Amino acid sequence: MEILIKAAQLILSLSILVVLHELGHFIPAKLFKTRVEKFYLFFDPWFSLIKKRFGETEYGVGWLPLGGYVKISGMIDESMDKDQMKKPAESWEFRAKPAWQRLIIMLGGVLVNLLLGVFIYSLTLFYYGDKYLSNDNITDGVWCVDSLALDLGFKTGDKILFADGKKVERFNDILESTLISKNITIDRAGQRIDLPVPTDIISRFIEKESRAVFLPRIPSIIAGFAENSLCKQSGLMIKDRIVQIGQTEIKYHDQIINALQNYKNQSVYIGVIRNGNLMSFDVPVSIDGKIGFYPAGLDLNELDKLGVYKLSSEKYSLLSCFPAGWNKAVKKLSSYINQFKLILNPNTGAYKGLGGFGSIGSLFPSEWNWEMFWNLTAFLSLMLAFMNLLPIPALDGGHVMFLLYEIVVGKPAPEKFVENAQVFGMIILLSLVVYANANDIIRLL
Repeated sequence: MEILIKAAQLILSLSILVVLHELGHFIPAKLFKTRVEKFYLFFDPWFSLIKKRFGETEYGVGWLPLGGYVKISGMIDESMDKDQMKKPAESWEFRAKPAWQRLIIMLGGVLVNLLLGVFIYSLTLFYYGDKYLSNDNITDGVWCVDSLALDLGFKTGDKILFADGKKVERFNDILESTLISKNITIDRAGQRIDLPVPTDIISRFIEKESRAVFLPRIPSIIAGFAENSLCKQSGLMIKDRIVQIGQTEIKYHDQIINALQNYKNQSVYIGVIRNGNLMSFDVPVSIDGKIGFYPAGLDLNELDKLGVYKLSSEKYSLLSCFPAGWNKAVKKLSSYINQFKLILNPNTGAYKGLGGFGSIGSLFPSEWNWEMFWNLTAFLSLMLAFMNLLPIPALDGGHVMFLLYEIVVGKPAPEKFVENAQVFGMIILLSLVVYANANDIIRLL
């Protein structure tokens, strides 16, 4: 069921993005009286699931969910309709239109995706507001939950201050800032330290099984017991919050392991808060320094309710949400572009993390959550805009590149060259699709 929910969200999100992207081409084409022969959601090699002709355009849904397309008359595109191109240009064909009109038609899809990302972010901020854990509120530093953090030189209790000299504002930005920066400035017990980030950090991160590296430090609240649990036998109960072990005060769960090491194969005083009251128990500790319980995994809202952290919350009016949505879109797109640059550098190993539809689908929650759905859809819309603007033949950016050449030089690029470039571009794109989805399959094995 979890996979079905993720898949349903992915398909719905991509359907929205593809249809609106293609409308970005379709509408200006119609405004400039250019014939559009097909408008398709998903690709339809050999057959389509649904098709219906209205006027001069066939509308349909293909069976291959790798995107969508509009087929514009008189244009060298992925359809490679060479027969049409051999005939004299008709007034309603793309190639008969002025270069500036063709440029607007080609940029329409990218523009729609950019505006859509800003629009969705704006409305989600208006409806849900913005609730987050400010990095300034993590007064006792972060919890390093993975060996990767320790290998980089971090320690539990470090306060992450700056990434390449830029202040890290939110807790959720810490991991991303670490992955894409060259230097992280921390505060360790009042001393500022600069930690260099190795070039292959992303490669090492990709090879990890868990995506968690840093977490907020959380209180130690009992959520369950191991078999033959020593602390359960001693009277501890689920929801007890451990606040003391021997002479050591316990504020966070990460302190417990070290505290118990001093009492291996002995009994120790353990103080807990139960229903607001302090209670004490004498608990045996195993030879490996454990007492046999599982801690509660607390999310940020639960930590806020417990008073461990105070979440920052901002509300937006219908007017103020749009500038905030613009700023959020710019920040997300800039972050994505920075990550994309790392993929182009083989030394980072970031190319290993290139993923296909499985990776995109895994971003969606296992339970339907409209706030997360719309935020992910906004991000994917910005990502789609950027990817389509790349100067690769077969993408919108490739067509724009040839149109700019025509505007500057005063004549179109040679038709044979454009055709060959289109084939080359399709080979590149198909290769990337195969490689990305193969990565997904390998990660599942």
